[in-house]
Amino acid sequence: MSDRLHAGVWGVLATPFTGSTLDVDDVGVARLVEHLEQSGVAGITALGVFGEGSRLSAEERSIVLDTVVESTSLPVVVGCSGLSTAPVIEEALAAVEAVGDRLAGVMVLANSANLRMLQDHLGAVNEASGALVVLQDYPAASGVEVPEDVIAVAADAPHVIALKAERAPTAATVAASVARSDTPVFGGLGGINLLDELRLGAAGTMTGYSFPEALVEIVAMWHKGDAAGARQLLQQHLPLIAFEQQPRIALSIRKECLRRRGFIAESAVRPPAIGMPQSLLPALADHLDAIEGAR
Repeated sequence: MSDRLHAGVWGVLATPFTGSTLDVDDVGVARLVEHLEQSGVAGITALGVFGEGSRLSAEERSIVLDTVVESTSLPVVVGCSGLSTAPVIEEALAAVEAVGDRLAGVMVLANSANLRMLQDHLGAVNEASGALVVLQDYPAASGVEVPEDVIAVAADAPHVIALKAERAPTAATVAASVARSDTPVFGGLGGINLLDELRLGAAGTMTGYSFPEALVEIVAMWHKGDAAGARQLLQQHLPLIAFEQQPRIALSIRKECLRRRGFIAESAVRPPAIGMPQSLLPALADHLDAIEGAR
């Protein structure tokens, strides 16, 4: 374990399902992990919001984590889906047991606008599990709006190794967090604001965009001083990134992209997530054709 999360792109792992009972597809998990590693990501984030961690049983979460550990040597961040301290501790303990010394940290949603309550929550998770913490500020998932100054102070705790800033507008959130805290800040949301986040001091991004290799290349270009090249490559992908970010169906669109790329066999999502509307399939095909044509 490190006291800071490695900079770069952290690939957020989808959890593929199979059959009418939507069983976890461990073969698909392995393929996705292998592709992320080949893409050059700094690490893997499993069981996050995109990974539908909140819709998996404890046994299914173990299947996913065991498969991840067997499929890569990269460090792993494990998402905790709960908001209350006791269930988050249970998830963190399971992550420590499954991932061992490959665990970079557990990702914990900011669950309170009250600084003391948030600090106590993060501290209790760390103390009970021994896991370091990635603090995730994502009101769309948590339903909790936390002031910038509260997030920044909570992120400066010694057991917090990164802040994932996904409160809109994300670029402004990154700027505010970088100005107030020494903890590395990562963007998300498919990389839709990636260049602005990097310009304002982000250490990278942590997201599940269906072309992670493009995000890795963009970040590398940026750090080499090739801002024009980074912008040009991002512009090629922005239509699909925006298409994937549509509210309520983002997850199903990304899974369908991954299916069409040959990494998973089925693009099913678990309720209450909504499947991809059939009317959008031609548009998705056009977006994928445009990317393939530009490569």
